[in-house]
Amino acid sequence: MPAFSPRYHLAHRDSSLRTKTRQALAQLSCCTLCPRCCRVDRTAGEKGYCRTGTHAVVASYHAHFGEEAPLVGKNGSGTIFFSHCNLLCNFCQNFDISHEGEGYELSAPELAQIMLSLQAAGCHNINLVTPSHVVPQILSALSLAVESGLEIPLVYNSSGYDSVETLEVLDGVIDIYMPDFKFWDASIAQLTCRAPDYPEVARKALVEMHRQVGDLTLDAHGIAMNGLLIRHLVLPCDLAGTDRITAFIAEKISKNTYFNIMNQYRPCGRASEVESMARSVTEEEYTRAVEMAHKVGLQRLDRPRRVFQLY
Repeated sequence: MPAFSPRYHLAHRDSSLRTKTRQALAQLSCCTLCPRCCRVDRTAGEKGYCRTGTHAVVASYHAHFGEEAPLVGKNGSGTIFFSHCNLLCNFCQNFDISHEGEGYELSAPELAQIMLSLQAAGCHNINLVTPSHVVPQILSALSLAVESGLEIPLVYNSSGYDSVETLEVLDGVIDIYMPDFKFWDASIAQLTCRAPDYPEVARKALVEMHRQVGDLTLDAHGIAMNGLLIRHLVLPCDLAGTDRITAFIAEKISKNTYFNIMNQYRPCGRASEVESMARSVTEEEYTRAVEMAHKVGLQRLDRPRRVFQLY
C-alpha cells in the first residue's frame, strides 16, 4: 500500500490552497458560503444566520473516542468543535455550542496550532466539527499548519447543509467528508431547523462530496484515509424518512458507502416542543432502520456504541 499523503499537501505544493483560501476569504464580505446566503459583510462585523464574524469560534478540541470506528482507531479522532451553526436543529445535542455560541474566537495561527497539537497527541485525523460557516478561517489556518508539518487526514464533519459552490472550493483539500443526511421531507426540515431546502441541498452536497473523494478507504490498521462517510440519526416516528434516505444513498451515491445509523436521539434543546420528538428512539425503531439499510444493499455499517435511553 502506498504511503498516505493528504490531499491538501498537493494543493499546498501547486499553490491552489493559497488560491482557494483567497477565494473563500473574499466571500466573507458578502457571505454566500452556505445555502442560507445571508449576504452580510462579516469583515465589517455583520453577522448572519450563523452569528459568526471574521474569526472562527471554537468551543473545544480534544482526542475524541466516540466517533466512528475508522476515525477513532487507537489514539482517537482529533476533533475541533466550532461554535455556532448554519442549520440550528431544534434537537441539537450540543445546543450550548451551536445555538448559544459557547466558545472563544481564535486567529488563524491559533487554529493552526490546535491542529498541530492534536497531531502531536497522536490523533489519527483532524476532525472539523460544524465547519460549513468557517471554511475561509479553516483554509487560512490549514495553510499555516501545513508549513509546520501537518500530515494527517482532514475530516469535514458537517450537517450536510453545504453549498456545492463552497464544496468545489474544498476539492483537493478535504480527505474525508463526513456529512449527516438528516431528513428526507422538506416539511420536517422546516419544522426542526427552518430549512425546507435541506433535503435537496443535502442530496446535491453528498453527490459532490462523493465525486471528490469516492468511497471510504482504510489503511492496513482499519484507519480511514480518504473518502465519504455518511451519518444518519434515527428520529422517533420515522420523521427522518430513513427508508428514502437509504435508498438514495444506495442508488445515487454507492452501495459501498460507509454508513453510520445513529441510535442516540433524545429530546435535547427545544425538541420537546414538538410532540412527536419528545421521546427517545426505541430499540425497535433503530433495528428497523438498520434493516432498511440492509434491504437496499448498504452493508458497511458502523457499529453502534451508545446505550439506548428508553422513555
